[in-house]
Amino acid sequence: MAWEKSEAAAEAEATPELSYREQLDFLNPIAQPLASRKLTRKLLKCIRKASKHKQVRRGVKEVQKFINKGEKGITVLAGDTLPVDVYCHIPIMCEDRSLPYAYVPSKTDLGAAAGSKRPTCVIMIKPHEEYQETYDECLEEVSALPLPL
Repeated sequence: MAWEKSEAAAEAEATPELSYREQLDFLNPIAQPLASRKLTRKLLKCIRKASKHKQVRRGVKEVQKFINKGEKGITVLAGDTLPVDVYCHIPIMCEDRSLPYAYVPSKTDLGAAAGSKRPTCVIMIKPHEEYQETYDECLEEVSALPLPL
């Protein structure tokens, strides 16, 4: 009985509470370029792999610090973070340093993909040979997204 409950709880954590379409209702006005449903899944999968190898930078302060230090990677931002002032400078920093970035609809899903119970609004995925193929695929698709004007 207890095993069934824990299995059901684990399954509930793995699946998002809201669908991709429902999450789009809570987006910020600055959430551009927004990853498609397919790209969002790929990015979250890449984040899961990267967090297993400790190749993830989480949170505004940490990501900002490593962007300033010149670290390379894909920056993934949550599109439902309020207030926007918390992280609105990160895309500008990425553009200045030619780093690819994209928004995903949910900070809860972003935090869960990084292996945390808490939501997070910014994650940087660093490249690593263990998941290089997935990383390169995500990098190519994120780089192809049109930048906001």
